Amino acid sequence: MSPISDIVMMGARALAAAIAARKLSCADVMTAYLDHIDRFNPQVNAIVALQERGDLMAQAQERDAQLARGESMGPLHGLPHAVKDILAVKGMPMTYGSPIFKDFVPAADSLPVERMRAAGAIFVGKTNTPEFALGSHTVNPVYGATRNAYDLNRSAGGSSGGAAVALALRMLPLADGTDYGGSLRNPAGWNNVLGFRTSAGLVPMAGEDVWSPSISVTGPMARSAADLALLLSVMAGHDLRSPQSLPGSGERFLESLDRDFKGARIGWLGNLNGWAPYEPGVLEVCQSALTTFESLGARVEAVMPEASPEQAWKAFIKIRQWQQGPNFQIHYNNPARRALLKPEAIWEVEESMKLSAFEVANASAARTRWSNAVQHLFHDHDFLVMPTAQIFAFDIAEDWPHEIAGQAMQTYHEWMKAVCLISLTGCPSLAVPAGFDGRGLAMGLQIIAPIHHEMDCLKLAHAYEGAKNWAADVLPPLLRA
Repeated sequence: MSPISDIVMMGARALAAAIAARKLSCADVMTAYLDHIDRFNPQVNAIVALQERGDLMAQAQERDAQLARGESMGPLHGLPHAVKDILAVKGMPMTYGSPIFKDFVPAADSLPVERMRAAGAIFVGKTNTPEFALGSHTVNPVYGATRNAYDLNRSAGGSSGGAAVALALRMLPLADGTDYGGSLRNPAGWNNVLGFRTSAGLVPMAGEDVWSPSISVTGPMARSAADLALLLSVMAGHDLRSPQSLPGSGERFLESLDRDFKGARIGWLGNLNGWAPYEPGVLEVCQSALTTFESLGARVEAVMPEASPEQAWKAFIKIRQWQQGPNFQIHYNNPARRALLKPEAIWEVEESMKLSAFEVANASAARTRWSNAVQHLFHDHDFLVMPTAQIFAFDIAEDWPHEIAGQAMQTYHEWMKAVCLISLTGCPSLAVPAGFDGRGLAMGLQIIAPIHHEMDCLKLAHAYEGAKNWAADVLPPLLRA
C-alpha cells in the first residue's frame, strides 16, 4: 500500500503558506487530497456529493495561474474544502440529509461559503450531517451514516460529524460546522480534533429571518488552535445582511496566540454537582487532562453555578421547540412530505404548536437566570471547562442513547443536556482533545470563556496543545495502519 502523502498531513496554516510561497502547487495539493479521499472516505462516509475530479483540478490550476500573475485570493487560496450539508454552495447539492431535498441544488452561496470562496477555498464536496442537523449522530436516509474515525463501528457524533471525521483522517485541512446543542463540540471530541462554538453574531448568517434570535451558531473546526483561528479570520466579521452581527473584521484572529497562563484560574464544571449522568470513564479522562492546564501554571478547582440546571434544561427544550419547530412546519403540513420527516423533526413541530408566548417568555427568563449564574463564575475564574459529551461514542446502529449510567433519557437530545446548557449561556466554547479511554475511544474538553472572549479560548487551546498535542500524536487507526 502506498504511503500517505506528506501534503495531507500538513496543518492548514503550513499548507497555505507553502502554496503562497509556491513551494507547493494548488494542483499538487488537490491531487494529494483527492487521492487521499478516494482511499479513505469509502470506509467512513464523511464527505458526500464529491465533485468531479477534472473540474476540481481545473480550479486548482487556475489558482496556480493566479499566483503566477502575482494574485492571491486570500488566506485559503487553493485549499480544498467541503461544506457541511446544511449550508448552501452554489451549484452543489444541498440535501440537509433529507429525502425532501435530495435533488435540491442552490443557486447562490450561503454567507459563510461566500466568504470562504472569496478567500480562495476550492469546494470539493459536502460533509455529512444528520437529517436537518437534528441530533448528535450523523446518519440520514440520503447518504447513510458517517463512521467514527477511531472506531468504525461507532457514531461520529454530530451534527458536524462528517466534518470532524474528514479532519481526523486528513481528508480536509479545515472544516466548517454549526452548533446548537453541541454539534461542533461533540463530534470534535469523539474524533480527536477541535471545534469552536463562538459567541452569537461573531460569524454572521443571512436568511429569511435575521431578527429572531437563535441558539445556533456557525464556526470552524480544525486540528490545531492556529488553524481554527485561520478559518475564523475568514468566517467572522460584520455583514449588512446580518444586522445583529458584531462590528469589525475577522483579521484580529490572525494575531499571535502566545500567552503565559501562569496564575490563570480555571473552574471545573464536571457533572454539575451530580445533576448530569456520565458514562464511567468520561470524567476520569477529562480530569486527567486538567493536569495539562496545571502544568501551564493554571489553578483548577471545582465550581457550580448558583442556579438550577434542571430549570435551565427545561427552558432549553422549550426554546429549541420554539426555534426549530417552525423550520419543519411547511413539510409537516404536507402529508407526503411529513411521511419523509424523521420522528425528531415531527416531535419538534408538534411540541412547538403547543407553546404559548408566555411559556416562551418564561423559558427565556429561566435561560437568563442560568446564563447570569454562569457569568458570575467568571468574576473569580478566567475559564470554565467540562467534557464535550456525557458518553463515549456509541454503537453506530443506535438511533440515540436511551440510557446513561442507568438513567433513562426521555428525548433524542437529553444525553447531551450538560453540553446544551453551555449553549444557553451564549459563551464561546472551544472543544480540545482530552484523551482516550482503555478502548481507544476519544473524548474532548470544552474551554469556555466569557462572551466575546474568543481569543482567550484560542490562546488557552494553543498553550494546551503545546503541552499535549493529542490531535497530532494519536492518529486514527486507518492512518496508523
